[in-house]
Amino acid sequence: MDPGEPTGDPTTGERRCTGQDPLLLLQALQTLWSTRERQQLQEEAWRGFAALDDPLAGLLDMLESCRDRRGEGPSLEAWISRQLQCWLQAQPRPSPAQHSLRLKQLQARAIRVLTESAPSLVAPLTSIFQLQDADRSCLLVHVHRLHHEGRFREAVMLGTTLKLQPELDVEKMSVPLLLQDKVALVERYVAGFPDLQRRLLALMDSWCQPGFDIKDIARQYPEVTSLSLEKLSPKVLSRQVLRLQERYGVAPALCPNAAMWQRLAALRHLCHKRFVEKSLSQENWADHVQGLVGQSPWLQEQLSQLLVSHGDPVTAARCAMGLSLPEERLPAAVAVELRRLRLQGRAAEADSRLEVKDVKDRYYQLPIPRENIHLLASWEDLTRYEGALLQPHQVVGVDLEWTPVFVAGGRPRPSLLQVAVEGRVFLLDILALSQPPTGQGAQAFSRLVAQLLSDASITKLGYGMVGDLQKLGASCPALAHVEKQILGGMDLLLVHRQMRVANMPTSGVDGAQGLRGLSLLVQQVLGTALDKTQQLSNWDRRPLCEEQLIYAAADAYCLLEVHQALCREPARFHLSEDLAGGQRPRHTERPGAQKPPGLQKASVSATPRQVPVAVAVAEGAAPQVPARAFRVVCDNMLQGLARSLRCLGVDARMLGNGEDHRRAAEVARQEGRIILTSGQPFHKLRAQVGAGRCLSVDCSLKAQQQAKAVLKHFNVRVTHADIFSRCQACNCDQYLKVSRDMMKQLVWLSGHQEGPRSSGDKATQSQEVQEPGPAPEAAPGGCTYDRPCHWLQVADLRAETPDMLTNGTRLQLAGVPVGVLRTPGLRHFYCCTRCGKVFWDGSHLDRVATHFRDILESAPSPCEPSPAPSPASSPF
Repeated sequence: MDPGEPTGDPTTGERRCTGQDPLLLLQALQTLWSTRERQQLQEEAWRGFAALDDPLAGLLDMLESCRDRRGEGPSLEAWISRQLQCWLQAQPRPSPAQHSLRLKQLQARAIRVLTESAPSLVAPLTSIFQLQDADRSCLLVHVHRLHHEGRFREAVMLGTTLKLQPELDVEKMSVPLLLQDKVALVERYVAGFPDLQRRLLALMDSWCQPGFDIKDIARQYPEVTSLSLEKLSPKVLSRQVLRLQERYGVAPALCPNAAMWQRLAALRHLCHKRFVEKSLSQENWADHVQGLVGQSPWLQEQLSQLLVSHGDPVTAARCAMGLSLPEERLPAAVAVELRRLRLQGRAAEADSRLEVKDVKDRYYQLPIPRENIHLLASWEDLTRYEGALLQPHQVVGVDLEWTPVFVAGGRPRPSLLQVAVEGRVFLLDILALSQPPTGQGAQAFSRLVAQLLSDASITKLGYGMVGDLQKLGASCPALAHVEKQILGGMDLLLVHRQMRVANMPTSGVDGAQGLRGLSLLVQQVLGTALDKTQQLSNWDRRPLCEEQLIYAAADAYCLLEVHQALCREPARFHLSEDLAGGQRPRHTERPGAQKPPGLQKASVSATPRQVPVAVAVAEGAAPQVPARAFRVVCDNMLQGLARSLRCLGVDARMLGNGEDHRRAAEVARQEGRIILTSGQPFHKLRAQVGAGRCLSVDCSLKAQQQAKAVLKHFNVRVTHADIFSRCQACNCDQYLKVSRDMMKQLVWLSGHQEGPRSSGDKATQSQEVQEPGPAPEAAPGGCTYDRPCHWLQVADLRAETPDMLTNGTRLQLAGVPVGVLRTPGLRHFYCCTRCGKVFWDGSHLDRVATHFRDILESAPSPCEPSPAPSPASSPF
């Protein structure tokens, strides 16, 4: 660890005679280095540098005398070199002519030292001796020498530091490092040299050829210890090539082999969609596959193998029939079936259509006639229907379609914008309207969309709306950043995250895997899933087929029907009634939150037990959430945070010390909770529950500070009535009120009449009021806080065990000091019905209110009676 720059000038003061000899100075520094006295070591070094007749030559003397300069870890030699570099910068500059002459005499010697030293010396020696200006032929000789000795890493680092890359063979320098999986070092080597970057990519792409064996290259470098040649397999290496291709802005034609592996990955994905999920029609599947395979014999062969692996020869032959695959590349059984199907011709196609129709009847059906679907492809079309699209105070469904992109560097381009109103759907043909980009149609389209999205009186429904609008803005410059300007929007994706649907199947149709996204929402709310077979179709092809038009219309119109169903029966889905009555709820934004002004999320003012809280996600700030509606699970590193949140009325479940952090994900999914965690588990947990439902908490903060940060992050509203509405010990929200007289009797019957702490009543009370739990009333002179809950009756206690409730909970009466029972003005106690903990009035309420003053709502005042609901009916 470097001690850093000295505060004063260490060259002043007495000069030690040992500093005049570089080797004696080195010996003195070695002694101090072993003692770890870094401050003294620096002072000694700077005094020694000042005493040397020629500090530069002295440094070389010291370095040449050292042995084993290639060792790992911090070395004294590297530290001395860096210190001399700092010392020289603090000295008066010598005359340029004298300095240049002396440098030339020392540069050759410095290069020899550098080639025998550890990599940590490269930077300081290059700076001290200005090696970048030395004779390049001499420098190249030493780089080649390092490479010949098998010191490939040192050779590349020296060449990079001295900017020698244009004069070195990039393949010769890079191959040994690639074999050792040192891609990052190779990237630094070619940084800033476009020609070298292209040559590197061409080399790496040549290793991606089908059938290429990297072992043939590895055998040429026996001195290289390859970590894992699996990382250099064509399939894996192609990902590196495509990443670098995009980073360097290189044309895809330079990396044909890597692109072929990417196309193969896309083929596997499409086959999974077609044969496993059954979410892609045969026509669309064949359309994409034909474009990916083209005339590549290797991809044709790979596709044939995929077809056989996903089904019997008949199925494979049906899929291959429209792909123009050479029969010689098909397995024999598939080729026979293919010839038979070609003979059958139209009969097989008719049977296939009947089968498809039978399946489609099981999906969501568009409830409007075909003539009410309008394709708008011109300025005149937009003008004709502008009034219907911009009708104030209506609810519209908005969706977007684009052709999927399966190759690197491609960006999806929106092709169709769907706007559904009651009884009709308008399909705005973006491709037709945007040609030419500055034409009348393009201007009318941009103006109409901007007016629609900015009209706060029109409720815009979408599913993942922000992502759709970002794609639209990227393709239409006039609509750039339109997602930030939307007013009156409601994203049903966020509502979907809040929903809790009991006993609702999530499996797909005809054996397909679990549904996702909007299709799952439609199934859960309307009873039938969306047919997604046209989702991945070619939306850039014109004219659009009838199936595409129906699919696009259904994708937008189902938003209206889902919204209507949720508004009619919000309780069925454990949602707030505000969803029906106020589509544009008022938002309370967190400071610094970036949010589209009008993009709404579901309100969460319903029964707190029923509502999984909508959380802050990338789309914008979270809506305000009542504290008792906020439900979290804390890992075992945040138990203090859990207790602080319970103190404020939050339903906070905590993991036990022995529970694995993965348990938090299970609890979050089962109970609709937000995960609060810290450290490394955060990324794994977030991946299991989705964006916005997992928060990493700073462990360096105290529990109360953590609680404030969490509540502000999720925009949680806390009132004085929420304080102590939950038991900090067990998270229960059910209490029994016990009169002081009955408490005295219970304590006496249970044998605790003296109490565990009968002396020191004031100290006892001071300690006990720190226990977690509700403080029903403030201390004398404070505020009144009397929670109206059920009074303890004799029927609530077991006859044979007077300190045990009928539910089996034993009251913790031993924790009630005698001094508290004698406190004047204390009328009653509170008992937790789950753990039996007993609480009473004290000063803890005021302290908590003071600690969290900045997040508590101003009304109602803590000095006023609180209208808090009875715990017996409070649905936390």
